[in-house]
Amino acid sequence: MVLKTFSQFQDQLDEIMSVQQRKKQARRMAKMARSPAMKAKKAKARLRMRPPAKLIQVARKKTIQAFRDKFYPQYNDSSLQQRVKIDQMVMAKYGPKIDKISKKMVVKLKKKELERVKAARANLGK
Repeated sequence: MVLKTFSQFQDQLDEIMSVQQRKKQARRMAKMARSPAMKAKKAKARLRMRPPAKLIQVARKKTIQAFRDKFYPQYNDSSLQQRVKIDQMVMAKYGPKIDKISKKMVVKLKKKELERVKAARANLGK
């Protein structure tokens, strides 16, 4: 089995997938996550800084989640169709604000990333 790079994985995510395809992929990835090779790869990745593109992506996801939590607290209890609709409403109503806040959050994440890597490297010696 050939492991994919992050960019290849991201390209695959950009393609529209059905719910069944996503669930199948989730099961496959959960199974792979339990393998020793993937555990070693994750441990090694913890010692490295995430690339700026990944930090931007994480900041955007966190910002969108914060808006969902604030304006739609029932989001997690909603059905899939309702969540899709809520996501569309959040993006339509708060899209520009999300972009602005996520740009600011990237700076904070970079600082936290340095601390995270330092802590991971310090724990490596123990």
